[in-house]
Formats: sequence, structure tokens, C-alpha cells
Amino acid sequence: MFGWRLLTIAAIAITSCLLPRQLSSAGTGSRPAENRGSDLRIAAPDISSAGWKPMVELVGLLGWVPRNGTATYHNDGGQIVGRSVVGSPTSLLCTEKEYADFELTFEVLLDDKLNSGVQVRSFSKKDVNGGRVCGPQIEIEALSDDPNNACESGYIYSEGTGRGWLSENRIVDDVMINGQWNRFVIRVVGPRIQTWVNGRKVEDLLDENSPATGFIGLQVHSVPNGTPPLEVRWRDLRIRELPTGG
Repeated sequence: MFGWRLLTIAAIAITSCLLPRQLSSAGTGSRPAENRGSDLRIAAPDISSAGWKPMVELVGLLGWVPRNGTATYHNDGGQIVGRSVVGSPTSLLCTEKEYADFELTFEVLLDDKLNSGVQVRSFSKKDVNGGRVCGPQIEIEALSDDPNNACESGYIYSEGTGRGWLSENRIVDDVMINGQWNRFVIRVVGPRIQTWVNGRKVEDLLDENSPATGFIGLQVHSVPNGTPPLEVRWRDLRIRELPTGG
């Protein structure tokens, strides 16, 4: 009997080591929309169907405005390029237009050491955190061997609000491919936010505490002193607005 118990304990320990690492957050007022196990099978919106509109011209940044920091942004043949600047707080390039319910898709390529993200339904008010951009952010992060810098791409963080992670029980795995373009698809309808990365479902949550409308923002995170310029690129940035309520 004792030997059987030892074998059982060993099997549990080995299994736990083989499973993807899971991170949790304190309650933030958000909750999973459905059971994650079945939710992973939900297909992403069809990005080849009608109704999608490009958000970036071949030249210039018409319809976009920088906020927060001093990281640089420019248009490189239809790609938006963001580059970090030492001493700058987190920077965002934001749409002038606000959106309610929509589907958003893009491909992103970033330096392995740079953190990024995309804000949805966000806002910036002078009397709220000094004008800092606030709202849900879909995380963009490269894979890392550093256990303190886990890849949490596709999960949702509440930027500038003090609420922290909206995504609970985040599973850290290999959803991103370093050094390559990675496809994101985001669907925002009512209080529900769904995300896919490279065709894999990452998050599906309900958040009644975030705004019902707001701008979209492309983030370049702040970097430590002494860090050389790091770069993130977005291409094929398209949006499909949906009737309110999906």
C-alpha cells in the first residue's frame, strides 16, 4: 500500500511538470464567458469574408494620434512601426475614431525583449490618471525562458485602471512564434472580449466594468535605461464594425 501511494504521488508530480504553467489573478469583476475547455473549439471570425476595412494607408498615419509617451511611430509601406525610447513611459498610437462592437485582426512582429499590446474600447481623460490611456489591453509578448517574464499573449489586462489582469488562470504556452509574424484576431461585442492568436483561442471573458465604446491603441512598452531601441511592427491591420449587440 505504501509503495502504491509513492507511485501515485510521483505520477501527480510528473504530470504537473508537463502541463503548461498557469497564472492566476485576484478577482477583477470580469469572468470567463464559457467553460474554457469547450471554448477553445470556437472558431475565430473569418478574416477573408466581406466587411473588413483597412485601418492603415500605404503612407502616413492619418486617423491616428500618439498618446502617453514619446516612443516613435511611422508608416513603412503600410506597416505601422513602433520603436522604444529610453526614458519614455509606455506609449500608444491611438485611433481618433471610437469603436463599440467590432472584430479586429492584424499580424505583429516584435523584438523578443519588447512588450507590447493593443488597447480596445479605451479612453484618455486629463482628470483620470493625468490623461493616461485606460482600458482593456490584449497582451503581445514573445516567448521567454525567463520564468518571471512569461508569455501571456492574447490575455487581457486592464491598463491604467488599477484592476490588473482581467484574464484569470492564464495558461503560459507556445502560442507565439518568436521572430515571425503572428496573427491576432479580436472580437469585442457587448461586455464580451474574445481573442485568438495564430488560430488558437486564448481568451473569452465578460467584463461589465469596461467602457462600451472607445479608441484602439497600439502599445510600445517602456524599457529600462541602457536598452537599445526595440521595435514592434503591425501589418494587415483591419477592422469590421458590427451592429451593437453583435
